[in-house]
Amino acid sequence: MKKLPIGIQTFEVIRDKKENYVYVDKTKYAYDLITSGVYYFLSRPRRFGKSLFLSTLKAIFEGKKEYFEGLYIYDRWNWEEKYPVIHLSFAESDLTTKDLIIKTVKTVFQLNQHRLGIEWVEQDYMHLCFKELILKAYEKYNKKVVILVDEYDKLILDNIENTEMAKFAREELRRIYSVMKDADPYIKFVFLTGVSKFSKTSIFSGLNNLNDITIDKKYGNICGYTQEELEREFAEYLVDVDLNELKEWYNGYNFLADNVYNPFDILLFFDKNKTFKNYWFETGTPTFLMKLVENNNYFLPNLSNLVVGEHLLGSFDIDNLNLEVILFQTGYLTIDRVMNKPRGGFDYRLKFPNKEVRISFNDYIIHYIIDRNKTTPSTVQDSLYECLMNSDMETFKKSIISLFASIPYNNYVNSSFHTSEGFYATVVYVYLQSLGVDIIGEDVTNRGRIDITVKFPTAIYIMEIKVTDEDPLAQIKAKRYYEKYLSEGKDIYLVGMVFDRTQKNLKEFVWERVVIGG
Repeated sequence: MKKLPIGIQTFEVIRDKKENYVYVDKTKYAYDLITSGVYYFLSRPRRFGKSLFLSTLKAIFEGKKEYFEGLYIYDRWNWEEKYPVIHLSFAESDLTTKDLIIKTVKTVFQLNQHRLGIEWVEQDYMHLCFKELILKAYEKYNKKVVILVDEYDKLILDNIENTEMAKFAREELRRIYSVMKDADPYIKFVFLTGVSKFSKTSIFSGLNNLNDITIDKKYGNICGYTQEELEREFAEYLVDVDLNELKEWYNGYNFLADNVYNPFDILLFFDKNKTFKNYWFETGTPTFLMKLVENNNYFLPNLSNLVVGEHLLGSFDIDNLNLEVILFQTGYLTIDRVMNKPRGGFDYRLKFPNKEVRISFNDYIIHYIIDRNKTTPSTVQDSLYECLMNSDMETFKKSIISLFASIPYNNYVNSSFHTSEGFYATVVYVYLQSLGVDIIGEDVTNRGRIDITVKFPTAIYIMEIKVTDEDPLAQIKAKRYYEKYLSEGKDIYLVGMVFDRTQKNLKEFVWERVVIGG
């Protein structure tokens, strides 16, 4: 049985025959890129295989033929043609001060200098160091230079909550990357990767020929494992694994081609005795995203029925941090489907990619909101799941009261978000979403919108949430929202909740079971 390449991002190590690691062949994409253009940019979520792909490109251009035997590119590439490669990687750096940023960039350039056997003169200005590195590599090897940049945006993302530092990092990067425009005669190939996609005007000013393949069907499977790749390369590990459950937990990321798995999840799943856990989610915490939610009074139920335009999905900048875009680029949301617009162009419907992200993201929000010393969310969530499976509405009511009683009082102080109707709907939504069931926020019918629809195997719950004294069920019944789900053959319950802004908790809870034909 081949070994699992957990944490290994160096192509030559994985392909070393003595090591016998599993490798999923992505060299077709590398060959297509190299033979089709020069300047490329790719954004993918963390732990998605970007670094390994860059390492693969590096080995190709350095002519390391012996590692490619049996792969797509092996008999298609001229291995006698070798190029000097400048490989800039900021992936493992901690870049939270100006001194660290400058020191790290300088060190990265020095490592390339030593590897390429180049001596330089410039020591003070990083963009001039980069320019000198390109020119001297070209002169020494009499070959055009390949430039590979891993985590191009980490200098900014490490400081995203510190606007001053983020802008300093942005300007430093702008100067460095602008060097490539004037160095075009000396460049063979450029490939930049990162988690986020900042606007061209903010980072790549002047580099107008950069081909962004982030949302490109041809390269949609460039990172991640497709179902076919998983079943072919990991066949020995898939014995006794429920493939449908595996898909539900870890598949679902989509970049206009096939649905793909995050490699990190798959490798850890096999390594940890095939135990279903939130492996990828645990490697990063979305605290910053929660601050964006609070600062912008964001209505989280919108996430389950979210449609964005091409321009919105495209990029963002430090001064324009859009929650939906960040959630997509960081991997908490993915493309569900593409919709043609009548007047031209596309809209994208987004969704949580899989069970791991859906449960973990909403579970994190619940932990963020409530006081952990007062209650254990997982215990309450288990109870909630059971009571809704059994349509035990009294227990459901008590669990909602318990949830809001657990939110510290100081969370409400000086925050309009915590006193709005949207806040109460958001808390109920993420609480239910963390159960891992099918839930729709702002559910559209032909007569209007339902606040929250929850679909259990045994029943469907249609919920309306108010902070006024109006009848919470009146709108549901008057507009007959439940008719949308009559054909599913399940019990349907109409649930109305009224919250008291002063008491910060549930004031009224009413429900009715729909009688078919009534």
